[in-house]
Amino acid sequence: MAAPRNPPFRAEHLGSLLRPEQLLKTRDAAERGEVPQAELTALQDAEIKKIVDVQKELGYHALTDGEYRRHMFWGSFFNGLEGMTEIQEPSVDLFRHYLPDIAAFLETKHKPAPSCVCTRKIKHVGSTYVDQFSYLKSLVPPEEVKNLKLTVAAPNWYHLRYREGLAYPKDVYSSDKEYFADVAKAYQDEFEILYNAGLRNIQFDDPNLAYFCSESMLQGWKEDKLNVYTADELLDEYIKLYNDCISKCPADMHVGVHLCRGNFVKSRHFSEGGYDRIAIKLFQELNVNTYYLEYDTPRAGGFEPLKLLPKDKNVIVGVVTSKFPELEDFGEMKQRVLDAAKFVAEGSGQTVQEALRRMGVSPQCGFASHSEGNAIDHAGMVGKLKLVRQLADDIWPGEP
Repeated sequence: MAAPRNPPFRAEHLGSLLRPEQLLKTRDAAERGEVPQAELTALQDAEIKKIVDVQKELGYHALTDGEYRRHMFWGSFFNGLEGMTEIQEPSVDLFRHYLPDIAAFLETKHKPAPSCVCTRKIKHVGSTYVDQFSYLKSLVPPEEVKNLKLTVAAPNWYHLRYREGLAYPKDVYSSDKEYFADVAKAYQDEFEILYNAGLRNIQFDDPNLAYFCSESMLQGWKEDKLNVYTADELLDEYIKLYNDCISKCPADMHVGVHLCRGNFVKSRHFSEGGYDRIAIKLFQELNVNTYYLEYDTPRAGGFEPLKLLPKDKNVIVGVVTSKFPELEDFGEMKQRVLDAAKFVAEGSGQTVQEALRRMGVSPQCGFASHSEGNAIDHAGMVGKLKLVRQLADDIWPGEP
């Protein structure tokens, strides 16, 4: 089987784009009750149109709304589920302190952001994404709607974060199996609504999967006597959860997953460690079409794990950093993509040119996983996106 294309495209970005300062100020004022919600919505609409135009001008096809209506990359999915309750100031005792992001919060004395916990049976009661998508699709011709990309929360996000036994009440769910079944059903319902609205391009954003590459997390996991799974057993459970979530997606729904290594204050990353440890399960057992992988620094390891990528799957190599404004060397970045292609080719018995048919290039992560954004300004972001487009045009001339 050939890997699906268009989407993904040769030049991709990971969804979140820097939010204008006025948008952030107006949102904060709306939350304080100083500005009507209608004024904020109108400004969001206007700024989304502008950033869509920027993406078009730069030659991108998997357009997003920049996540301009969100506080954080995971958006509003879990908040909108019946049975999930938002906690504004969660206690640090709720979390596994050895998870890379939680460890970073504690080290820098930042309070954890508001969090969602299960308090009763989980049920999908309406999409919190569909209105965002509907506005986005109003900005493109009908024939381009299929290219639009929506980023969604990882289904394991509010499970791994919490200490064993705290993700849900035991009198609500007797086991992870029951809990995961309802989470998966909620995603199935969400994707059906989005598909019917015209969405054909989903990207999961998942820092958790990359945590299974982190030696510090794995060591902490071993030392935590409360855990009932080994780390490998839990990764198996999460892969099954993912596969259940997308099991009813129609064949023409492209599904990708971005393994994020974290964006924190001043562009700090969270996790380190190559993909080697999880590559077989990640590439061969997770039923997605495309992997968006961070490869901007040595913390992600080498390209060798790409030898395990099956012939019917794509990889987008994130060799350009979104964290800092300094532009990478064009020739060096091109060579890195070609180096990655050599491993894809070796593993699948293909030529490098054949392997390149299943590849693309992108920044390693979004530019604003959280509202404040990375240590880069708008001009710097545009420069990075131009570089990615130029790389794609050079390696795959004439292709979107």
